[in-house]
Amino acid sequence: MSIMVKDRSFYKRLAFLAIPLALQNIITFGVGFADNLMVGSLGDLALSGVFLSNQVQNILHMLTTGLGSAMIVLAAQYWGKKDVSNTKNVVGIALKISVAVGLLCFALVMIMPEKILGLFTNDRAVIAEGLKYIKIVCFSYFFFCITNVLLASMRCVQSVKIGLAVSITTFVVNVFLNWVLIFGNLGAPKMGVAGAAAATLTARIMECIVAFVYVRFIDKKLVLRFKELIHTNLDLLKDFFHYGLPVMLGDVLWGIGTATQVAILGRLGPEVIAANTIANNIFQMLGVMVYGTANASSVIIGQTVGSGDYDRVKQYTKTLQVIFLCVGALSGLLLYLCKDLILSLGFQNITPEARQYAIQFITVLSITIVGTAYQMSALTGIVRAGGATHFVLINDLIFVWLVVIPSALLAAFVFHFPPVVVFACLKCDQILKCAVAVVKVNRFNWIKKLTREEEPKKVEAAG
Repeated sequence: MSIMVKDRSFYKRLAFLAIPLALQNIITFGVGFADNLMVGSLGDLALSGVFLSNQVQNILHMLTTGLGSAMIVLAAQYWGKKDVSNTKNVVGIALKISVAVGLLCFALVMIMPEKILGLFTNDRAVIAEGLKYIKIVCFSYFFFCITNVLLASMRCVQSVKIGLAVSITTFVVNVFLNWVLIFGNLGAPKMGVAGAAAATLTARIMECIVAFVYVRFIDKKLVLRFKELIHTNLDLLKDFFHYGLPVMLGDVLWGIGTATQVAILGRLGPEVIAANTIANNIFQMLGVMVYGTANASSVIIGQTVGSGDYDRVKQYTKTLQVIFLCVGALSGLLLYLCKDLILSLGFQNITPEARQYAIQFITVLSITIVGTAYQMSALTGIVRAGGATHFVLINDLIFVWLVVIPSALLAAFVFHFPPVVVFACLKCDQILKCAVAVVKVNRFNWIKKLTREEEPKKVEAAG
């Protein structure tokens, strides 16, 4: 079997999915980047406060991403076998869970915002800045959760342009309102950090409205209706938790692991927090093709497994691995070459120490992104989408909690190594996981058909 697929339609299909998703990711990350860029002009404390506040948003993002990924694993296979009814039912299950998650996170932040921020730093000045932001932005959590699941449902059926449209709306609204409210332009009060939060809240409400209008009135594939979404299929609900819970749990624990990493760096000083903020923002902006390719692969693999064409799944898998490595190498090169330019253009007001740490952190990321592009895409875009959801969860648990976190804690607080060494420990799993990924993917024992042949019984949700 040839390594590269000969059928050009495969590459067109991959590009059709990956490019809009990459552009969507650029704009989505651009919203956070614009926040940090504009808030960064207020100094290290403001930048660090907003970054730490957004760790709650990041955990919520991982929750909804995990929920969306769990939905895609199951729904994409049903869509691949042309079972529209069960595809809708899976979307309805995910949407109801997402609403509950958003409301829960909102309640926790409203009840104990200071304690939550205290998990990430002991610097009182940074916490004070963070409180100004998080007390406002927490009202956006509900809208954010709904939007993410609605857009994930559109990815299941390869309607990816709406995600791009929603992201553009969010970006335009957020950047404009940041300019108005942070700096007091057009006669508005100069709100600083609180203005950035108000701008984000408004943008999240707008994106939810755009996504809802599209899904409800414009989409012609799923044609989602409210009365269909409030019904629950008991058998599908069991399947969702059986196959989807490892996906959700994996993403949630990964999000908690990321927050723990931020907490470790947060104990090393405001300059390190600011540098980590900058490095991760630049990494997210220039690594969008990695995530776009991984997400596109998960849809293609899921639909192909659902159709039952396993020979084609194997052929696609070999080609995708080559593409993952090429995308990673290109992204790493861009990240390394652009680091000084971006820092000089956008972050002039940070301290020299923060700038030096940022350069070091970005250099580390320019290497590890090659590993990220291969192992993350292979494990989540292929193995997990193919049905082996439990394997990916166990693999992540081992590397994050038995390798990454312990090594970083030792480096930071026992051996007192420089921040760049601690940062490298926090990213070492991106390279180490490649060995596991290459073995697992090429054994092809992850191909599992998750769909049911018979129509599950329907019961209306209580209440």
